[in-house]
Formats: sequence, C-alpha cells, structure tokens
Amino acid sequence: MKKLNLQAIMMKINIENESSKLKAVLVGIANDFGGTPKDEECYDPKSRAHVIAGTFPTNEVCVKEMNALVTVFEKYNVKVFRPKNIKGLNQIFSRDIAFAIEDKLVIPNIIEDRKEEADAIEEVILEIAKEDIIKMPLSTRAEGGDVMPWNECVFVGYSEKEDFEKYTVARTNKSALDFLTLIFPNKIVKGFELNKSDNDPRENALHLDCCFQPIGKNMAIIYKGGFKHSADVEFLVNYFGAKNIIEVSQEEMYNMNSNVFSISEEVIISEEGFTRLNTELRRRGFTVEEVPYAEIAKMEGLLRCSTMPLIRD
Repeated sequence: MKKLNLQAIMMKINIENESSKLKAVLVGIANDFGGTPKDEECYDPKSRAHVIAGTFPTNEVCVKEMNALVTVFEKYNVKVFRPKNIKGLNQIFSRDIAFAIEDKLVIPNIIEDRKEEADAIEEVILEIAKEDIIKMPLSTRAEGGDVMPWNECVFVGYSEKEDFEKYTVARTNKSALDFLTLIFPNKIVKGFELNKSDNDPRENALHLDCCFQPIGKNMAIIYKGGFKHSADVEFLVNYFGAKNIIEVSQEEMYNMNSNVFSISEEVIISEEGFTRLNTELRRRGFTVEEVPYAEIAKMEGLLRCSTMPLIRD
C-alpha cells in the first residue's frame, strides 16, 4: 500500500503583507456569542459603553453582517475557514488569537477572558505542519490586531511595562516585540507605543489596526492621535510618503475607519457607512466592496479584526 504523504496535504502559510491577493482566510463566527454581557464583564471601553446604553448588538444582526463579509470572499474565490462554535463564547474577532508571518502561524498568549477562542481553531491548526507553528513563550503577551506584516517590515503596536500593567486594553507587551525580532531576523520589526484608555473609546487605540492600516499601492490609513509618540507618526508618514497617507479623524477612528480589509492590491472591503473614506479610496483607484458592519463595530473591532489571513499570493 502506498504511504500517504501527509506533508503534501498540509496547508502552507504564506503572508508577507496586508494587501497581496488573498487565497485563504479564517473568518470569525457570531452564531452564539452569548448575548449582551454585564458591563463589568467587558474588557474594552466601547463594548462597555454600548452595554450601559442598551445598544449592544444582537446575535442575529452580527451573524447577518458576518455573512455579508463571507459573501464578498466567495465572490473573489477566497477559501474561507471558520472556528468551531463554542456556546456562549464571542468568537467574532479571529485576528487576535493567531497571526501569520511569512510561512509561520504564530500562537500568542492572549488575555484570560479570550483563551477559549484558541481552542475553537484547533481544526485549522491541525492542517498546518507542526514546524510551521510558533508558540510564543509565556512571558510574552500579544494579540494579532497589533501585528502587521508589511513586506520587509513587521509593524507592532505594543505597550511598555508601565502602560501594560496599568491598562486592560494594553494587549501586547515589549517581550512580544522582542520575541518577534528574534524569530524573524530577516524582518525589520518596528514597534509603536499606542495611546490607551480603559474608560474612553475615543482616546483608546485598542490595537494597532484601530489607528493604522497599510493598504495596496503602498498607501496607508492612519489616525495620528492613536500613537503615543509623534516620532512614530513621522516615521510612518516618511515611510509611505505624505501623498500616500489617508488620515482619519478621531470620530472616524472611533467608528473603526482604519480597520478595513484588503483582498488584493486593488480591492478593499469597507463598512458601508464610511462615506468619506470609501469615496477617497475610490478616488485613489481602489475597488471598494461595501458591507454592513456597524453593529459589530460597537465591540471595538471591525473587518480586519474579524479576519485572519492564512495564504496570500
């Protein structure tokens, strides 16, 4: 009997940046996220504000919004993986529980409230060769929303010890930055300290992708107020070029305008209510696929947060 070559059927991770043509992606699920939490159970200020106001999204509307996202991926022939449903667990934001760089899938240490989410993607992880999976050491803490591969660079949002120990919304520490620098020596790992607030969502950059996003044509969307140091903003403006920067306001940041998702160099998925941004993207030559996602945005995450790319060209 011919021996089955298991290596030949393993999924080969390939992620070098945020905008090459997408081939496979893990999309979160909203089937049974447990309904409205108590305000003391929330671990970000925007969710808490909507719980208190009685405007927290329902399961039904979140499923509808995520289905609209998956429909766009199907239109572009992208293979979509989904987590296993765990009753009563919010599994919408798949980006944070693992992330891909080059040919590796990195499994970080996330906050205690979210650890069960990692169990739900075990079936996907089993399709990847063990040597292509990197587990971060216990001293490191990171979430994928803070990690952005961009060609020769890996951009990382993080907090130094003082802020990391002070804020619940500080999710990635200096140890994670150092670890990624060690593991990917051929990359320039560039860290950016972010402004944090456990109480005011307009003053809080929960992750790097809440205030910054590279897109195709070597452009980027940025909210400058999300960065703790002006020198970091200056670095990004110089890196991409001032003419290639699309700046968003604090209110647009609050509504998650930087948290769009690139299917390719030319195609971007965006929220249908981002009128100014979507107009500007089209003016710059992008095809914009609009989806309804404003309810999910109430949980301080949007399209990039809901998607974890596995393979790009």
